[in-house]
Amino acid sequence: MRALALRNHLRFHYAWVVVGVTFLVMLITAGTRAAPSVMLVPLQRAFGWDLASISGALSINLALFGLMGPFAAACMQSFGLRKTVLGALILLAAAVAWSSVMQHSWQMWLIWGLIVGSTTGATAMTLGAVVVSRWFTARRGLAMGLLTASSATGQLVFLPLLAYIVEHHGWRPVIWTVAGGAALVIPLVYALMPEQPASVGLRRYGDADDAPAQAEAPKTNPISMAFGALGKAVKVRDFWLLFFSFFICGATTNGYIGTHFIAMCGDHGLTPVQGASILATMGALDLVGTTLSGWLSDRFNNRVLLFWYYGLRGLALIYLPYAFGLGYFGLPVFALFYGLDWVATVPPTVRLTNDVFGSREAPIVFGWVVAGHQIGAAFAALMGGILRSSYGNYTLATTLSGILGLVAAVLVLRIRNRAVRVVVA
Repeated sequence: MRALALRNHLRFHYAWVVVGVTFLVMLITAGTRAAPSVMLVPLQRAFGWDLASISGALSINLALFGLMGPFAAACMQSFGLRKTVLGALILLAAAVAWSSVMQHSWQMWLIWGLIVGSTTGATAMTLGAVVVSRWFTARRGLAMGLLTASSATGQLVFLPLLAYIVEHHGWRPVIWTVAGGAALVIPLVYALMPEQPASVGLRRYGDADDAPAQAEAPKTNPISMAFGALGKAVKVRDFWLLFFSFFICGATTNGYIGTHFIAMCGDHGLTPVQGASILATMGALDLVGTTLSGWLSDRFNNRVLLFWYYGLRGLALIYLPYAFGLGYFGLPVFALFYGLDWVATVPPTVRLTNDVFGSREAPIVFGWVVAGHQIGAAFAALMGGILRSSYGNYTLATTLSGILGLVAAVLVLRIRNRAVRVVVA
């Protein structure tokens, strides 16, 4: 790694190689997290499990995916970035492969709820925040936008493929496809992801030549480190504004639409492949929207950007129940506006967290903010299933999600850009 980094640093900074490897890891994570949405109906048919039971397992997955964030960031600081990511990927691949032989709903809860939720929590948004904080002082928004776009690319690559596989070959080949993808990126992480720029004789991207070397963080207990950061952050009002706005972000994206959209399409006569194709289209649009959001977050007021993102998302969701009957002016219009906005909120949220808490403490604090995102996702995944079972359609759940988006648009305008020192060690 060191020889490769030093040989090419005059042409391009090795930080972009690390971004590329991290992009692939987060892409596989997104593909893994997309798999349950195409398996909802096949699992119901294969085992007779009701939607509420499966949604319960997925709600655990979503909650743990977020709750693992601050502890994963602390583990990366205490035990090392590469060791933490490699351990998570190995466990993820093994657990997903194991689920191919599950027969009972408790196994779904254990594997896809507990294990997959925990391991993907170490290889998603928090990983991106740690990499950006360690490797960049300039163009942080662009780098985070590219990494966040991996979730959109994961949908674009995996959803139509997985939907085709499940429709023609059943749900078990989906499992082996996902497990194989996780296994493939393990050697890339081992070979190409150093701990930090100093490990390969470099400074962070954007640092001046005479800038002091980045100091190594103290290696302390990751659990006490994570809770120490939380104890200090909860005393700051901006933390709660970031937390609750990101709670709504999770509820209105992967918690609700990511989990229930294909089943919602089925209620309106669309096949799983058609529903997955619409999600993939939104993923392609979000690849553009999130990358652009990262670029904008380096240049404009991040609170104002978030106001527009949440507001437009809320309006799109309120429109969705009517979109299924409007032909070319229905789902295509929804997919356009919602797709560009899917996770465009992440780069401005990361920038605001860095502005408030500082670059050293921000990754762990952002991990707790991500926990709010996934608690919101778990809430929406569970309530979406309950409301669908109770009312026979998704109209009420979709409308409530849209209203939440409008509430978040108001909340983010209250965030102040002031630095707060949060000592985590």
